[in-house]
Amino acid sequence: MQRILVSACLLGRKVRYDGRAKTSSDAVLAGWRREGRVVPFCPEVSGGLPVPRPAAEIEGGAGGASVLAGKARVLASDGSDVTDAFLSGARAALAAARAHGVRVAVLKEGSPSCGALSVYDGTFTGRRAPGQGVTTALLESHGIRVFTEDQLPEAASYLRTLET
Repeated sequence: MQRILVSACLLGRKVRYDGRAKTSSDAVLAGWRREGRVVPFCPEVSGGLPVPRPAAEIEGGAGGASVLAGKARVLASDGSDVTDAFLSGARAALAAARAHGVRVAVLKEGSPSCGALSVYDGTFTGRRAPGQGVTTALLESHGIRVFTEDQLPEAASYLRTLET
């Protein structure tokens, strides 16, 4: 049985920067939970950041690959550099995925860790830029396919191809 790494906030855990969850009520995710496939994970908390915490964005909206390459930082809204925590959390997510044989992840879109299609642009004005979060970039560079919470049917379809 294939396991799926899922952002803990989508599963109702209050781990987001604002101390809230972003619970998904999607039937696909509920089915995976019933089947015991879900591996809950929050890279930011695993990287050592508290809940709640200041919002963070990748400077210049550069994307996770730039952070992994040392060409961009993750900065909190209070000006602190939280890059090391994001890198540590991404590495912990990869380790958890490997430990569970994960080949598919469903992560919270827009997050500087988990965004798969876009991240906030680093200005803390609510604008997004195309790109991936730090964890998504690391997972995908190691062959783990990442989907957003709005792509659960696509994730389920891809998962079926892995099980045939």
